[in-house]
Amino acid sequence: MGKVSGFLEFDRELPQKIAPNERLENYNEFVQEFEAEKLNQQAARCMNCGVPFCHSGCPLGNVIPEFNDAVYQGKWEEAYLILSSTNNFPEFTGRICPAPCESACVLGINKPAVAIEEIERHIIEIAFSKGFVKPNSPILKSGKNVAVIGSGPAGLAAAAQMNKAGHNVTVYERDDQPGGLLRYGIPDFKLEKSVIDRRIEIMKQEGIQFICNTEVGIKDDMKAFIHRHDAVIMAAGSTIPRNLTIPGRDLNGIHFAMDFLKQQNKEVSNSAILGERILAKAKDVVVIGGGDTGSDCVGTSNRQHANSVKQFELMVQPPKQRNENMPWPSYPMLLKTTSSHEEGCERFWGINTKEFVGDAKGNLRAILVSDVSWELDSLGRPVKFNEVEGSEREIPCQLVLLAMGFLHPQHQGLIQNSGLELDNRGNVKATEGQYQTSIQKVFAAGDMRRGQSLVVWAISEGREAARKADEFLMGKSNLPSKDRINEYVNV
Repeated sequence: MGKVSGFLEFDRELPQKIAPNERLENYNEFVQEFEAEKLNQQAARCMNCGVPFCHSGCPLGNVIPEFNDAVYQGKWEEAYLILSSTNNFPEFTGRICPAPCESACVLGINKPAVAIEEIERHIIEIAFSKGFVKPNSPILKSGKNVAVIGSGPAGLAAAAQMNKAGHNVTVYERDDQPGGLLRYGIPDFKLEKSVIDRRIEIMKQEGIQFICNTEVGIKDDMKAFIHRHDAVIMAAGSTIPRNLTIPGRDLNGIHFAMDFLKQQNKEVSNSAILGERILAKAKDVVVIGGGDTGSDCVGTSNRQHANSVKQFELMVQPPKQRNENMPWPSYPMLLKTTSSHEEGCERFWGINTKEFVGDAKGNLRAILVSDVSWELDSLGRPVKFNEVEGSEREIPCQLVLLAMGFLHPQHQGLIQNSGLELDNRGNVKATEGQYQTSIQKVFAAGDMRRGQSLVVWAISEGREAARKADEFLMGKSNLPSKDRINEYVNV
């Protein structure tokens, strides 16, 4: 814990942000650093709660009270060792995680939770600045060759852990640079790509090989590919977006969110952009989908100087605070106002998009919508919606971005040519808790296995799949499990 009375003395605070009018002029990160005194105070708020529910709230099982105490005492190397024992990439989760650990924080029962995510981000950045983060190549090598397909958070975590276990690891990525969703799905104003490059360079120095511009399974003989490796971990993500198949879908000006975001990320990194350029400049933009990807589209549209930005969500507006259907320490579905919303966005809840309306040239000019009301079950969950009579209307727009989530991984190529068994949602089927697919030496992790989820879950999946693959190769594994949260020293 931090200070015995810290949670009574100090209120929750977060670092200052650069003003919206300034940050909209570039794609740089804009959250500033805590002063030393403020960071000490925030770590001091971690209380001696007896049973730290934050452990179970975190998919990685991070040892949170212990690293908070180390921060409070200014023991930065200890804080880094504790944090990195369970989390390979705190520089990612410290920036883009929705912090389920904070929702489970005991202090959150009647006060604002400890600022765990920000403390985590400061630990890793201070560790880098002090030279604590160094390549750590294994002394003993197993001689086993492992392929990791996909270099998103799950693939990177699996590769890091398998390398730590002493195996020869090669990561295959179909894009021109490693990072997957981290690089081409998340805008630079939330995660600058130099943060990814810094980590990839360390992994390369540790002996991990990255092969980019290679889509495994398209031209390869998958049986031969699998045969060449002692184990294969598939972590290619959930990449097939949910579509909105209503009249007018074929009009010009309707795009999937990831196509829009990826183009902008490529432009920021001075990479070549293929295909039609999707731009929001001087357009009325409607983002359909109320999640984080939709929010990223809002922030990017504003930076491209859209004329107006609206965000639609079919569901009802969430409450601002927990209610009886969302008791602590469960993760609450609360109203989330992101930094992108602060920069300018008109938000709509309970709105249904019925038709895309075009002009004589086949270009989008408006959308036809109606308001809806929801019927709730006994637990307050929405189960059926009804259109509000007389609410139908047109809303002018020239660009629609579909950000309604993802269905499953791409089946063409990698999965079909491997002959892998799928579950009823179209994800790669793997034994629960074992991560082993229908092919004995092939393991699956991340969104490809569990469906669309959080970056922190992807890292957890990658770590756990690596441990099971290591067991398969060696008979047992010394890699840590998230259930062994107290075994953090020198792991």
